[in-house]
Amino acid sequence: MSNNTVAGVVLNYLDDNPGEIETLGPLVLASMAGPKPVTDRSTMPAHVTCGAVAVTADWRVLHVQHRRLERWLLPGGHLEPSDRSLLGAALRELAEETGIAANTVIPDAVRPVDIDAHVIPENPDRGEPAHIHYDVRFLLHVPNRAVELRSEEVSDHRWVRLGDLMGTLGDKLRARRALPGPARLAY
Repeated sequence: MSNNTVAGVVLNYLDDNPGEIETLGPLVLASMAGPKPVTDRSTMPAHVTCGAVAVTADWRVLHVQHRRLERWLLPGGHLEPSDRSLLGAALRELAEETGIAANTVIPDAVRPVDIDAHVIPENPDRGEPAHIHYDVRFLLHVPNRAVELRSEEVSDHRWVRLGDLMGTLGDKLRARRALPGPARLAY
C-alpha cells in the first residue's frame, strides 16, 4: 500500500475532523515526504496500524486484553505486505484476533471513524524504541458477541457498553449511533 493511499485516507478523514490536524499533520507529512512506507512497522518514529471498532446491534464495543501491554484495546495491529487497504487490514486483524470472519461483518463506512495517535513503549526484546502508532479505526457491525480468541497477543475479551466508552472515540460512536440507519451507513 502506498504512502499516497494512506495520505488520501487521512486527508479525507481530516475533511470531517478538521480539529485533529495538529495530531495527524505529522502523519500526512511523513506519508507525502518519506521514502519509507508509513505502513511498515519498522518506520520510525511513527507508523500506521489499523483497528476494528466492532459493535453489536445494541452498540457494545469489543475490547481485547493485550498480553504484552497489559491493557484493554480494540482488536487491531500492524499492516502486512499483503494488505491492499486499511479497511482490509482492520478486517484481517479482527478475524486473526477474535475469530470474527470478515464476511460476517458490515463496515459502517469506507472512511475510518477515528484515527488515534498513541505512544508505544520501548521494546528492548525487539530492539524497538518508543514510537507512535497512528491507529486508523474502522466501525464494523458484527452479527453477535461470539468471539474465539486466536492470537498469542490477546488473553481475554469483553464487550463494553457504549455509554461506558470514554474519550473522543466514545463521543464519535455516540454521534454515529444517533444518526438514522441509512444516513449512518452512507457515511
